[in-house]
Amino acid sequence: MTAINAPRDKYNAVWIIFFILGLGTLLPWNFFMTATMYFTSRLKDPLTDLSFNLTANATLVGGNNRSVLESKFNNVMTLCAMVPLLIFTCLNSFLHQRIPQKLRISGSLGVILVVFLLTAVLVKVDMAPLPFFTLTMIKIVCINSFGAILQGSLFGLAGILPASYTTPIMSGQGLAGTFAAFSMICAIASGSALQDSAFGYFITACVVILLAIMSYFTLPRMEFFQYYIESNGSRPSADEENKMDLLKKESPAEMRPVVMEDEAKASVSVLNIFKQIWVMALSVCFIFTVTIGTFPAVTVEVQSSVKGGSSWDMYFIPVSCFLLFNVMDWAGRSLTAVCMWPGKDSLWLPVLVGLRVIFIPLFMLCNVQPRHHLPVVFEHDALYIIFMIIFSFSNGYLASLCMCFGPKKVPQHEAETAGAIMAFFLSLGLALGAAVSFAFRAMI
Repeated sequence: MTAINAPRDKYNAVWIIFFILGLGTLLPWNFFMTATMYFTSRLKDPLTDLSFNLTANATLVGGNNRSVLESKFNNVMTLCAMVPLLIFTCLNSFLHQRIPQKLRISGSLGVILVVFLLTAVLVKVDMAPLPFFTLTMIKIVCINSFGAILQGSLFGLAGILPASYTTPIMSGQGLAGTFAAFSMICAIASGSALQDSAFGYFITACVVILLAIMSYFTLPRMEFFQYYIESNGSRPSADEENKMDLLKKESPAEMRPVVMEDEAKASVSVLNIFKQIWVMALSVCFIFTVTIGTFPAVTVEVQSSVKGGSSWDMYFIPVSCFLLFNVMDWAGRSLTAVCMWPGKDSLWLPVLVGLRVIFIPLFMLCNVQPRHHLPVVFEHDALYIIFMIIFSFSNGYLASLCMCFGPKKVPQHEAETAGAIMAFFLSLGLALGAAVSFAFRAMI
């Protein structure tokens, strides 16, 4: 079978399913992070905050009397998220051939669904701060461990299909961030209670995960999907048949080189694959190191240059930081569905990736407050917004290109492993970015 004889993706059904799976990969975690104010509000010390009222304005009350658990929540959450994400993405790169793909994807989605159902139920249950903190961190470890397996498996699966089928996963993940940011702004505008907003986030996440599970189980029925899975999996069987024919027709001396060649094809070396895709792997790692190193650790601390206590102050960061970043990131990821320049072998791709380092000093010199070392050079809101547009669009577009091209630089039977390796380096970039973000913020 060849790509020329491949059936058509009727109604773009497979593309849409991969988009839903990409959405289901990140939307739950994005909603979890959006509900950070809800989690920290439940960690307040009841002895010093007896008058605590669970509303959007509650975070402004008693801000100087934060409990130990409340003040450490974000740091511990980052640690409990990034370490399992990196470890399990790495394990998936090496062990994905030993665990059935169906078990990895459907099993991960199932576990994440159970965790979010439990999280939604606990919204209505009163708990002491310490048990709630401990249980929340256990849930974060579970979500990111199985989320890493899910993400790595999806990119590996997309690597078997044409390069453009990695785009819907990236685009779905971009929409997840946009949806979560928009939901946060709506919650602020409505003045709804944190408890109600959080419950809505978690229930919505459960619905999306259920939709992703149902979509995944319809994939094997798609003729287009079956063709590429069979063309990827049937080769060993065909080689085996050819080898049996040679056993019958040729002498032992003639057979040995054929057997050795077949064994070489059957074995998939992670190191050899990395040697072929290292430019794309390191590029996607660098992209997310720069992005997470500055967003949101630095960008969220920028203050509006508009004076006078207008409502713009309340919406400046939610709109110009979170919503704008996610919308433009989604636009960049989605653009690769129609444009894939520069090509996979072009030097322009790693050059453009390297140029993104300029955003680190640009955001540092914006109106970040408080600051102790660097001067403010770009104080006006318009400059910050322009930087954010280019920063987020380039993140989505270049990252999506790298994730699309990586599996296409290796033979078809190695594409799934290449996709899993690319997912590992994406996660490595996230972890490195989270680590250097503390240093970037301290330098200001």
